[in-house]
Amino acid sequence: MEEINVKIFRESQSIEIPKYATSGSSGVDLCSTMYCIIKPGEQALIPTGIKLAIPEGYEGQIRPRSGLALNQKITIPNSPGTIDSDYRGEIRVLLRNDGEEPFTLIFGDRIAQLVFVPVVRAKFEDVKTLDDTKRGSGGFGSTGRR
Repeated sequence: MEEINVKIFRESQSIEIPKYATSGSSGVDLCSTMYCIIKPGEQALIPTGIKLAIPEGYEGQIRPRSGLALNQKITIPNSPGTIDSDYRGEIRVLLRNDGEEPFTLIFGDRIAQLVFVPVVRAKFEDVKTLDDTKRGSGGFGSTGRR
């Protein structure tokens, strides 16, 4: 398994360095550094208290935690959120409460996953036509449900 070196700055020593929950985890857990109540239908930008230096050629993707989505209906509306390699600000997570009950966060609650992914950049070639395919311009739902 490939590993990359990611430098981290923590705003406080009480903030844990993100870690993988299991040996098979693809993402590290991000934690809240604040107390917050998110009412049903509302969203909040939650600070994590960390800044990262992601190596060039990689991005960080912020994804929802499946347990929060299933059990509390807490999701990330811009999922996956992208952290570019040249961003040096605090990592913050936009959470939305799609449930019917208020959701309370406290310091240290795991709120999202962060996955590091290689980036491939496109080189665009301006052409007059594109190759034909069987699908053509068929879009939303054009291939059916089954």
